[in-house]
Amino acid sequence: MPRAPGRRSPQWWTGVLFAVGSLCFLVAALASLWSSAPRSAIGVTFFAGSLCFTAAALLQHGTAIRDARGPLPPPATLRHPSLWPHRHVDVLATFVQLVGTVLFNVNTLLAMEDHLTARQADLRVWAPDAIGSVCFLIASQLAFCGTCRAWFAVRAHERDWWIAAVNLLGSIAFGIAAVASLVLPSGDAVSATLSNATTAAGAACFLVGALLLLPHEPRSQGQKVRVPRAERA
Repeated sequence: MPRAPGRRSPQWWTGVLFAVGSLCFLVAALASLWSSAPRSAIGVTFFAGSLCFTAAALLQHGTAIRDARGPLPPPATLRHPSLWPHRHVDVLATFVQLVGTVLFNVNTLLAMEDHLTARQADLRVWAPDAIGSVCFLIASQLAFCGTCRAWFAVRAHERDWWIAAVNLLGSIAFGIAAVASLVLPSGDAVSATLSNATTAAGAACFLVGALLLLPHEPRSQGQKVRVPRAERA
């Protein structure tokens, strides 16, 4: 079904929501590096960012499901036939990512609780964070393989490759942050500074990927859009 003139596409909303969520994580992580920053405001910012992530992931998963309902491409067009068709990889990747964002919702919400013991902090806060980070790593690797149609390839001339690559880097940074945030029996994290720094780095990568995801939309309703010759028939 064609979009009504002036109506934003699902891809545009996905990019905007991911960008807002990434910005929230970036600001909150940088603020966490200063001890004078209010802890409650940081917690709320992280939680708001995680909700944006979940909304974007849900929208992206729905789009992937709709795209996968079409006919499959001929096997001869696949560079690496042993991989699943690209759209089916997208469905799996976006679902795993959605699970990860929900776990981040739990993580950021419970992180605002005060007076948690080390064990409680690890079970309620660190465990959802760690599992969610693993989900992000799996989803990003699946998306990267689906974009490359191989386990690894460099396609610097393709915009989709850059989106998948920076998101994979962001997921790796989030994974490092999760390891560094493990609470020791003493009550201190393995490295709070490293955790906040890599969270900020990962959020910056996700922000770049989200901005690259934004499609080029017509500036006005009267602007003509060039239609490929194959679609005019």
